[in-house]
Amino acid sequence: MKPFGHRAWLLVLLAALVGCAGPHRPAPVYDRYNPAEKAPPYYVVSRGDTLFSIAWRYGFDVKRLANANNIAPPYTIFPGQAIELKESSAPVAAKPKPASPAKAVTTPSAKPSANVAKAPVPAVPKPKPKPKPKPKPTTPAFSSESWRWPVHGPLVRRFVASGQAHKGIDIKGKMGEPVKASRSGVVVYAGSGLVGYGNLLILKHSERYLSAYGHNRRLLVKEGEQVKAGQTIAELGDSGTDSAKLHFEVRVNGKPVDPLKLLPRR
Repeated sequence: MKPFGHRAWLLVLLAALVGCAGPHRPAPVYDRYNPAEKAPPYYVVSRGDTLFSIAWRYGFDVKRLANANNIAPPYTIFPGQAIELKESSAPVAAKPKPASPAKAVTTPSAKPSANVAKAPVPAVPKPKPKPKPKPKPTTPAFSSESWRWPVHGPLVRRFVASGQAHKGIDIKGKMGEPVKASRSGVVVYAGSGLVGYGNLLILKHSERYLSAYGHNRRLLVKEGEQVKAGQTIAELGDSGTDSAKLHFEVRVNGKPVDPLKLLPRR
C-alpha cells in the first residue's frame, strides 16, 4: 500500500472544513428603545428634531425642559440650537405688552363768557361690542376618553420598568395593517430620528399624557395635525426592527408607564 500522500491529506482537511461550515446567517437585529444612556449637559438640535422628540429620548417632561431653556409654547426650536438637558418648574415669563401711546390733553385757553349761549352737544353713538374671538383649538381633554388598542394583534413583548428597560409593549401585526390613534390628540413628532423606533409618531393627548407608535411602514399624519381616537395614523411595518409589529408607549409627565394598565382588557 502506498503511503497517504500530502495531497490526499489536504483533500481530507478541505472536506472536513466544508462540512463544518453551515449556511451563512446574518447577525440578529435587536430593538433598542431609549438606551440607558446618561444625558449629556447639552443637546444640539438636528433637522427634524422637535422639543417633544428630545424630551422623549432622554425621559424629560417637555414643559419642564422648555422652562429650563426659556422656550415658550409652541416650543419652536431650530437646527444648531443648544438645548440644556435639565428640567425646571419655573414657567417661562410672558413677554410684556407694548405700552399704548399717551393721549394728548388739551386745555382751554380761556373760560367761556357767561352771556354766551351754550351750543347743543351732539349725541355720541355708543360703540358696538366687539365680537368675541373664536377659541383656539386645544388638545382634547384626557378625562373625556378611554384608551383604545392601536392594533389588535397578539402581545409579543411587555413593558419592563427596571434593568434594560423596555418602555412600552410590542404588538404583532401584518405588514401594512392600519395603526390607529389610541386617543384623540395632536401630532407632536413624525419622523425617524430616534434610534430603535423606526418611523415614529408621538401624539400629545393632554399636558400630562403622550403616546408613541413605532416601527411603522408609512406615516399618514403630519406634525401639528389633530387626530381623533380610532383614526388611522400609520401603516404597520418593521422599520427599525426585524419583524412586522407595533411598538406602543405611553408617558405621563415624561416618564414611561405600562400601557396595559390603561388599555381595556381583551
